[in-house]
Amino acid sequence: MLEKILSELQPTKTLLVAVSKTKSAETIREFYDAGQRDFGENYVQELTLKAAILPKDIRWHFIGHLQSNKVKSIAPFIHLIHTVDSLSLLAEIDKQARKYNRVINCLLQFKINEEETKSGLPESEIANFFDSEIFRQAKHVRLVGVMGMSTFTDDNNQITNEFRKLRSLFEMVRSKYYPDDEEFREISMGMSDDYKIAVKDGSTMVRVGSLLFGKR
Repeated sequence: MLEKILSELQPTKTLLVAVSKTKSAETIREFYDAGQRDFGENYVQELTLKAAILPKDIRWHFIGHLQSNKVKSIAPFIHLIHTVDSLSLLAEIDKQARKYNRVINCLLQFKINEEETKSGLPESEIANFFDSEIFRQAKHVRLVGVMGMSTFTDDNNQITNEFRKLRSLFEMVRSKYYPDDEEFREISMGMSDDYKIAVKDGSTMVRVGSLLFGKR
């Protein structure tokens, strides 16, 4: 299945993030040995345990809701945080990254779905976020794109509309705040059930778990 998905993504050069939450280090190692390097985790404690025993060239992505008091545990090694949805979290990531003299790459998570349980910055808060002193002073955080999660539904038209909304938000933020920054280029959208739709609508990285590892 890994080879099949990679072959599907190859024409668009979309990055595959293998969502390995709840999977053992041994299972992850099998995918690593097959050439996979980007893995996504949702839980800080689980991630830190795996990172300590697995190869150091793995690029770990944090894709779950991140509590500010947990940032310090992943700050030394995390490759990309997908779920920045508030200024308070941005400030904490900046604080912890400074301790390690790092600049941590992050994605701004937008709320594009209709589910109350899903996190994300509302579109109405964009100006407040980027015009804030907290954002201006954050020298150890680099926003490199956006992330969003579609509604859990069988309605492909709704999913398509939500992904297109995220793409539109990305383009708006890029044109207004990052017009000359080539590093602001990532759109993280699409999971096991809808990654093909996401790729058609411009996703640069998909987060696929159950298709690769099987249901939990």
